[in-house]
Amino acid sequence: MAELTLPPVVYAPTIDLDGSIRIRMHEMRDGRTALFVYSAIDRLQDQYGDDASWVLLSVDDLQRAFEQAPYDLLFLDRELHPQEAA
Repeated sequence: MAELTLPPVVYAPTIDLDGSIRIRMHEMRDGRTALFVYSAIDRLQDQYGDDASWVLLSVDDLQRAFEQAPYDLLFLDRELHPQEAA
């Protein structure tokens, strides 16, 4: 499998959980946790809608996010497929 090459920054969707803004993760059907990130804001909006909240992250920020809330999969510019999520 090819190694993922990330741009210097990516856009990640966020969600408000009890007044705290968090990076939005998705639980896949196989139980793994996935983070979907996008190289451009319009790509994120194509998947989450024009009013979607987001955060701009560097590669270092992604590492810190992983340390706080580990994820199994990182997808770049991937379409959301409802059948994949639990």
